Parts: sequence; C-alpha cells; structure tokens
Amino acid sequence: MRPKPSKTASGKAKKRAKPATGSHYRQRDDIPVIGWREWLAVPTLGVGPIKAKIDTGARTSTLHAFRVRPFTDGGAHHVAFVIHPSQHSARPAIDCIAPVHDERIVTSSSGHRQMRFVILVEIELGGVRWPIELTLANRDAMGFRMLLGRQALRNRFLVDPDRSFIAGRSHADVATLAL
Repeated sequence: MRPKPSKTASGKAKKRAKPATGSHYRQRDDIPVIGWREWLAVPTLGVGPIKAKIDTGARTSTLHAFRVRPFTDGGAHHVAFVIHPSQHSARPAIDCIAPVHDERIVTSSSGHRQMRFVILVEIELGGVRWPIELTLANRDAMGFRMLLGRQALRNRFLVDPDRSFIAGRSHADVATLAL
C-alpha cells in the first residue's frame, strides 16, 4: 500500500521528488580524478615520491614524522623532524625543518586525541602543485606514511575509491628532481 501524498495549504497534492537519475554522480570535466591511493611529492621538504592514502574521512592531512623537536630561531617557532617516506622501510631517513604554522588537537580515527604541529608545505600530485596544511604524527604502525585529507582535496580532485595510482608516479619523481 502506497502512502497518500501530503497536501499543500491550498489542498493540492505535493509532487514527490523524483529519484536521482545519476546526474549528481557525473564526473566534472574540469576536476581530475584520482584513486584512493596515489604517489605524490612534498617538494618543500625534498620528499618524493611518497605513497599517500587519499582519505576523504580525514579532515586534515598527516605526514609520518618522528624525533619531532620544536625550537626557536630568531624568535620564530620551527620544528625539526625525521621522516621515512618509503612504506615499511626505515630507509631513507630524511631530516627536515619547517616553520610551525599552528599547533592543534587532532582526533585520530581510533578516537585518540593528540596535540600536533601543523606546517605549511607544497605538494604535487598528478602535475598539480598547491599549498596545504600538514600535521606531523608518528604513523610507523600505519600502512601509509601520509594521509591526504579533505581540506587538501577540496575543489581540486574527485576520488574514485575503486582505483589506485591514476595520477602516476612520474610527476612525484619529477617534482623532487626540480629542487
């Protein structure tokens, strides 16, 4: 038995919304599509290629970092840290220094809250280079050394969760060679 259509104040039956025809699923021609994992570079830090998980469930982007040490240089706050860009490997170990943009409490997917340093970097993915905020966290036990979150992706890419490495690795390699 179908429910009766509700009526407007004038007594006329309201029209039911038509089911989605798929038009909102159409790919925008002006926004490139990437997969759920991609190779990217962080030219600001001299890092690349690094395999990143494209995580639309995460608001912020995160880079695996350890031996994180804040310091002040000429009154400006900086952070020194070491990264292992290769998944499941302790080599190479890259020493990095960056100005501290902010410190924030970030809640992980497991619900753990942690104060993290936020740095501003440029990343390159699929030949596109843009600035993002990046939090530093020890991701040694995690599968990916980097997460690229919603803020970094907004209005730049569409994500196809069924595909991987659409953008290719060559752009990540070239981005670090240009340093």
